[in-house]
Amino acid sequence: MNPPESLTKPELTIAEAQKLVDEWITSIGVRYFNELTNMAMLTEEVGEVARIIARKYGEQSFKKDAPEPDLGDEMADVLFVLICLANQTGVDLTAALQKNLEKKTKRDLNRHRENEKLKD
Repeated sequence: MNPPESLTKPELTIAEAQKLVDEWITSIGVRYFNELTNMAMLTEEVGEVARIIARKYGEQSFKKDAPEPDLGDEMADVLFVLICLANQTGVDLTAALQKNLEKKTKRDLNRHRENEKLKD
C-alpha cells in the first residue's frame, strides 16, 4: 500500500494536516488508538521534546557518543499525536486556534507590554 500523495505537499494548512493524518491512519495505521492511549503517547512525545531542550538549551548534556536527536522530528511527533486527538474528538484545530488567539488578544492586549519583567 502506498502512502497518500499529499505527504509530499510542501506546505499544509492545519485543516489539510488534519485530513492528511486521518488518511494516514486509515490507510497505513489501520485505526486510531483510543483517546487515552493517544493522550499517554502525547505526554511521552512532549517528554522527548523536553529532554532535548533540557540538554541543548539547559544545564544537562547529551550522553557521549550518542547521536544528537532531531528536535524537529520530535516536535512533529507531538503535532501528529495532537492532530490524532483532535480528529478523534471532533476538534477543528483551525477554528480552535483562531478562537484561542482571539481570547489571548483580548486578555493580553497590553499585559505583556506593561510587564516590567519583559522590558529590556
